[in-house]
Amino acid sequence: MKLYPTDLSYNQWQFIKKTLQLGERKRKHSLGSIWNAIQYIVKTGCQWRMLPLNFAKWQLVYYYYKKWSELEHFDLL
Repeated sequence: MKLYPTDLSYNQWQFIKKTLQLGERKRKHSLGSIWNAIQYIVKTGCQWRMLPLNFAKWQLVYYYYKKWSELEHFDLL
């Protein structure tokens, strides 16, 4: 279910997941929702600390942003 216009579809997430070669393991927050939070930040220009509360904590989202942006698979900015 898409809450924001920046949210990915299931097929889009599957492509990203395959490209990043993400393994399956149990997590408190899905990596898809983390990616959606990053997309929200990038597209809206929202400050990290003002990320809506239905996303994971901004610190966790920022951690994955830094990790994935260094891989240079996608242009996250």
